[in-house]
Amino acid sequence: MFWVPLLLLAWAVAGATCLRLCLAAVRGADAAGSDAGAERGLTLYEAAFLSGGPGRVADLTLVAMARQRRLLLAHTGWATVVDPCGRDEMERSVIGAIGPQGQSPIAPVRAAAATADAVHGISERLVGAGLAVPDGGRTTVAEAVRQVRLAVPAVGGLAAAALLMPVPSEMPRLLVALWFALPLLLTLGCLAIARFEVHPYSPWASPAGQRLLGTLTRDAGDAGDDRAYLTSVAVRGIRAVGEPELRAAFAHRAPPRGR
Repeated sequence: MFWVPLLLLAWAVAGATCLRLCLAAVRGADAAGSDAGAERGLTLYEAAFLSGGPGRVADLTLVAMARQRRLLLAHTGWATVVDPCGRDEMERSVIGAIGPQGQSPIAPVRAAAATADAVHGISERLVGAGLAVPDGGRTTVAEAVRQVRLAVPAVGGLAAAALLMPVPSEMPRLLVALWFALPLLLTLGCLAIARFEVHPYSPWASPAGQRLLGTLTRDAGDAGDDRAYLTSVAVRGIRAVGEPELRAAFAHRAPPRGR
């Protein structure tokens, strides 16, 4: 009966991961259950936050300032201030991150702008309106789904190992396989339910926020060219940037720590 401990382990893996997914879905629904902000519009910064988090807000700010010729983003990965007067909190955060010299590598500027007070303010407003997922719930559903997906091959591997072990003659191998099929069906069933009930798994936008994002994307074509362009960058990120040199500027990453 060496296969029994493997069966118990399979049930433990399947049960723990599925339970975590259920609890994460419930917490996410409770945290984002309010549709108080569903009737309001989204600013570009808010759309960027809901689509990609603080880093996307920083990217959008840099792209917008570069298109207005108030910031020069070189393909070498450096940012140069042209107009030192920021028009809003985010722009002032970017200029402050560049520093008094007026020039800095883009990577640390993006990192500093993403943690600025202006981004925290955007997050708090969206969470308060029920459009963003609170900090504690951002990794719950998506991470829980990933763990259930990992549980599927884990249960299958345990089943294969059990079937390769010697079993008593009175215990058909088909019956052993059926016992392991139960936790496998549990994990696959949870994934199927999650696919229809809580998909897509956004770490930033609540269901109400995702609906607003969908409306913003559909309405972008009715706006002016520059507004539509920046909306696309806010929703899709740097891959929506059309200028090759501007994309190249964002391709540079910060050097590893310690160098």
